[in-house]
Amino acid sequence: MGLTLSRKAAGVKPSSTLAITAKAKAMKAEGIDVVGFGAGEPDFNTPDNINEAAIKAIKEGFTKYTPASGTAELKKAVCEKFESFNGLYYEPNQIVISNGGKHSLTNIFEAILNPGDEVIIPAPYWLTYPEIVKLSDGIPVYVYGSKENGYKVTAQQIRNAVSENTKALILNTPSNPTGMVYSEEELRAIAEVAVEKDFYVVADEMYEYLIYGEKKHVSIASLGDEIYKRTITCSGVSKSYAMTGWRIGYTGSSVEIAKLMGSVQSHQTSNPNSIAQKAAFEALSGDQSALESMKVEFDKRRKHMYERISGMPLLNLLEPEGAFYVFIDFTDVLEKSYKGQKIGTTARVAEILLEDYKVAVVPCADFGFDNFIRLSYAISLEAIDKGLDRIEKFVSSL
Repeated sequence: MGLTLSRKAAGVKPSSTLAITAKAKAMKAEGIDVVGFGAGEPDFNTPDNINEAAIKAIKEGFTKYTPASGTAELKKAVCEKFESFNGLYYEPNQIVISNGGKHSLTNIFEAILNPGDEVIIPAPYWLTYPEIVKLSDGIPVYVYGSKENGYKVTAQQIRNAVSENTKALILNTPSNPTGMVYSEEELRAIAEVAVEKDFYVVADEMYEYLIYGEKKHVSIASLGDEIYKRTITCSGVSKSYAMTGWRIGYTGSSVEIAKLMGSVQSHQTSNPNSIAQKAAFEALSGDQSALESMKVEFDKRRKHMYERISGMPLLNLLEPEGAFYVFIDFTDVLEKSYKGQKIGTTARVAEILLEDYKVAVVPCADFGFDNFIRLSYAISLEAIDKGLDRIEKFVSSL
């Protein structure tokens, strides 16, 4: 019998967003003028006060192990942030600090799932959700949002998807990839189903600060005691504070779940990076002015991008309300021919745009919506215009 490898690991789909971003970066390194709309990270530098806190931590020798689930100082700052921003009351023993948002989600599903448990995932979804669920022996169950409802799913749709094996629902607001935001009314209806059918809600609120216009962020866990008990609220410093590389995510949950997550983490990774924890403490408890100025800039880009794409032939989109993505329907483009061949798929569109127009975009088949492409506006207005000029040239030529 020959040596075999893990079937579970072999079944994991590599992240197409990271692959596209890597390819665009490699082309740029070769001196090719590529505009990359792929990145799910702010193009701003981490604010100075946060960087200074990290440098101070290094100089003071804060470079040893910390408690596995995070320092007491950072947990306290997270509790204060949850209370002031989310209207949620957690004690430090309900908080787990992890190595980024993906790590938080991994811990959660390791802590709550048993083989065969089902997790309802509204589509379009962030492409990592199904993979993390499967790695924790869970079964993803997809529910599809409609354009009429802003690509959000309804409480009734969730109710229809519940089975005796349902363990959890993933709820992402503001959404990656759509940029849409669930209203309090929508969340109350979903909370009712979760309480009645008795399953967990994994509330991914990583983009919570990036909401524009009249919309406001509501945490589903804040809508009553029963839903609070069943919710694991996830966030982090990556998107809001331009700290993607620092890798700090955090969760608020029941003491019981937090304890299990902390145990899993203690064996898999020990503690989150000590220096990054000091930086995250400064992010949450220090000067918040950078947060607002980044948001103002994102909002400018959002409006500009929406207006420009709305004026292009063959493309359809809704105006995003949060995060930093536009989610574009390319269905009409797929019916057209390019160089004598029917285009057919968004993967082909992405290929054409990268090779012939030097623009990197993210096709959304891995997000559960085959005919769509995601563009990030976490790049400069100048780069946005240059990239959109090229996309417009492509669609206008068909």
